[in-house]
Amino acid sequence: MNPNLERLEPYPFARLSKLLGETQAAELPHISLAMGEPRHPAPQFLIDRLSEKALLTEGLATYPPTRGLPSLRNAIASFINRRFKPAKVDPDRHLLPVNGTREALFAVAQALSNYKDRPITMMPNPFYQIYEGAALLAGTQPLYLPCTPETAFKPDLTQITSETWSKVGLIYICNPGNPHGALMTLEDQQALIALALEHQFIIVADECYSEIYQDEENPPVGLLQAAAALGNLDFKQCLAFNSLSKRSNLPGLRSGYVAGDPELIARFLEYRTYHGSAMPVHSQMVSALAWQDEAHVQHNRAQYRAKIKAFAETLAPVWPIKTPDASFYLWPETPIDDEIFAQKLFSLQNVSVLPGRYLSRTFGGENPGINRIRIALVAEPNACLEAAQRIKSSFEDLS
Repeated sequence: MNPNLERLEPYPFARLSKLLGETQAAELPHISLAMGEPRHPAPQFLIDRLSEKALLTEGLATYPPTRGLPSLRNAIASFINRRFKPAKVDPDRHLLPVNGTREALFAVAQALSNYKDRPITMMPNPFYQIYEGAALLAGTQPLYLPCTPETAFKPDLTQITSETWSKVGLIYICNPGNPHGALMTLEDQQALIALALEHQFIIVADECYSEIYQDEENPPVGLLQAAAALGNLDFKQCLAFNSLSKRSNLPGLRSGYVAGDPELIARFLEYRTYHGSAMPVHSQMVSALAWQDEAHVQHNRAQYRAKIKAFAETLAPVWPIKTPDASFYLWPETPIDDEIFAQKLFSLQNVSVLPGRYLSRTFGGENPGINRIRIALVAEPNACLEAAQRIKSSFEDLS
């Protein structure tokens, strides 16, 4: 058995299930604000396409190509090239379709980590737990970069020494950030790219929330966009990951991409060929259609904006909450211990949220998740608003 399995921590939702399993819920319909699983309806034109008999007949009759269908690679390349200008990706060299960002973010560490010569994998703290699991199972040591109000919830790279950088194989970044929705600027990312080129580590950018943002005229800057603007036109040391789960409300399709440095893409393709992680052909065909359409994405974005605004305004009289620049998460401080807050809220109002400590680690004597909770505004608007009203009505008892 792989001894690194013993290094894994319990997954956040297993911890939440245990916490709430010991708590009697209020006799109200349950509203979950804990898991970031999009619940807006999937676009009908994509459901219709996936339901076509001819598509399924073709898709189920053949083994899927790991490199992806040319039509899908072209659709993804077109999306990247119009969304992340001045990046210009070649669909044959710079990208691969993947089965959602989750599996690819995990697999890339297994494929590209050099645990002997580069034993450190960096990641933000708090973080998406897949980063840590991937690092541990690749035989490397996580190094956590605190993301706090003092750092504008972004990793502070200025405190890292050259000696430490020389031991780093990969660094995970999440932009927009999970759980706080903070954005790394063009300058932030270019500074990181310069360090990666100097010290020869790989940047793994999780951009799965990149299409959910507040300012329609100023979308988040992507890693490949920053690289191209810096003159790194072949995206050396850079890999960006994105998917249709959040962008298109298709979490069950398991469809995304990795794009960037062609040498790294080639090695990752080699790994994936043996791993057997190709996306089914019918899923690839539907995915190509989804990447080409922006109208449904704009509609989706507008719904999230409205929900975040209504939720924050409802709670403002009792609990002012900073709204995020992007993503569908809120990351407020709690007036009491975050686990006790989550238990009480479940007990009083049958609303579940995720204690912040489940998304972070104590490092350097501090844990940036303690006394915070993550609220995922993924449910239908009426449910989100009702949850805000329930929290408001019980806030004195939650303090």
